[in-house]
Amino acid sequence: MNSSKNDSRLIPVTNWHRYHDWPPTGGLRHLIAHADENGFCKCLVRVGKRILVDEEAFFDWCRHNKKKGGNNNE
Repeated sequence: MNSSKNDSRLIPVTNWHRYHDWPPTGGLRHLIAHADENGFCKCLVRVGKRILVDEEAFFDWCRHNKKKGGNNNE
């Protein structure tokens, strides 16, 4: 099997908790509901009604957005 660096696991929203503790399903759904405003749409793959989260894109999004919210006194 030929695997490349661009291969990323696509995780159904309902199964996210099986792989990661954070964010909880409710938090993930909130991010999805506001995806057009917060840029989270880059992390999503829609197949029919099913929404999959691109795991690698999610963590890239987290790194990119870590200073856009909360208390950052750095």
